[in-house]
Amino acid sequence: MKRRSAQSVSAPLQPVGLLKSLGPGLVTGAADDDPSGIGTYSQVGAQFGYGLAWTMLFSFPLMAVTQAISARIGCVTGSGIAANLRRHYPPWLLYGVVLLLLFANAINLGADLGAMGAALGLLLGGPQHLYTVLFGLLCVLLEVFVSYARYAAALKWTTLSLFTYVVVVFAADVSWGSALHGILVPSLVFDAPHAMAMVAILGTTISPYLFFWQAGQEVEEQRRRHVKALCVTPRDAGPELARIRTDTIVGMGFSNLIGVCIIIATAATLNASGVTDIQTSAQAAEALRPVAGEFTFALFAAGIIATGMLAVPVLAGSAAYALSEVFGWNEGLDRRPQEAKPFYLTITIGTLVGILLNFTGLDPIKALYWSAVVNGVLAAPLMAVMMVIATNSRIMGSLTLPRTMLVGGWLATLLMALATIAFFTI
Repeated sequence: MKRRSAQSVSAPLQPVGLLKSLGPGLVTGAADDDPSGIGTYSQVGAQFGYGLAWTMLFSFPLMAVTQAISARIGCVTGSGIAANLRRHYPPWLLYGVVLLLLFANAINLGADLGAMGAALGLLLGGPQHLYTVLFGLLCVLLEVFVSYARYAAALKWTTLSLFTYVVVVFAADVSWGSALHGILVPSLVFDAPHAMAMVAILGTTISPYLFFWQAGQEVEEQRRRHVKALCVTPRDAGPELARIRTDTIVGMGFSNLIGVCIIIATAATLNASGVTDIQTSAQAAEALRPVAGEFTFALFAAGIIATGMLAVPVLAGSAAYALSEVFGWNEGLDRRPQEAKPFYLTITIGTLVGILLNFTGLDPIKALYWSAVVNGVLAAPLMAVMMVIATNSRIMGSLTLPRTMLVGGWLATLLMALATIAFFTI
């Protein structure tokens, strides 16, 4: 049985086999293109045209190696990141990391739910706040009451909604020579606006909540398939780590491809028509209407809603995984609500807080700014902690990081630290 599994992984993957091998990495990558991320990419395209499209190619290996390390920690240890912090590091580090994560996630949830409500309001008219509430409640109901197998499959298929932005690119009047030059040829401009945009892109693509989610989902997958952590069964590591590698590379590549498409679409439409100041994804959609037509506008707005339906559960779920691991609660979307009440209560409360933030009069732009600040403060230290965990043989056994991931992980951590310093100094 195990021999056939190993052979199937080492053999060339057919399209159906590849799709089946995709899971946590694909969903994590797609969730990274949440409405807040769409707003960031839209602003970059509107403000700088095609000039910063290369940053998505640059950030891809950094994002891929970081997420692969978080997935590896979950798969090898059989526990999420917060659980490993609790077992092996001082309590102050654990509580500090989780508190910052909860704060940033709440703001992100509020911004994403608000963007979804605004997008539906643009499409249909009517009360945007009501739409925000309904979206939040729908996400909670699906996450709590739909079985994990169906829910994970639904999340995976929901990633197809991101192809909306590929269609938007082909509906726009793109100067492909300029677009390809912007993607393939880095253009370095050393001024405050370009530095801020670079920091925003790194902060959007490398987000702490994605670390917790992908590690937690790897643990869920082990429980679903009734397999042991790889530190217990290191002989099974080859096929599993190969699956993680494929899943993560495809997921992060897909994520960054969509980011490139959004930058190109807004560069070809908004920047080309002189619209250079976009602060939310809904504003980007609305600005497209007179420039690119009703079809392009509708596709863009619909994509915001679809990506929000994918990202909101990931944001709430990552917080629930982290808090459950801190206190040793039963956790997991594969458990029934009565078996993991605190876990599902955390999902519910987190989403409700996100909804309520839209009724406080809080400026969504300032909210996203502070979310970016918190994510920036948290990302680099958390990445360093993940590197320490993944290189500790007492935790990982014989499956510590290979040299390529070791170098790539520390490089990503260094660049994220520099980006955070730049965020506070420019």
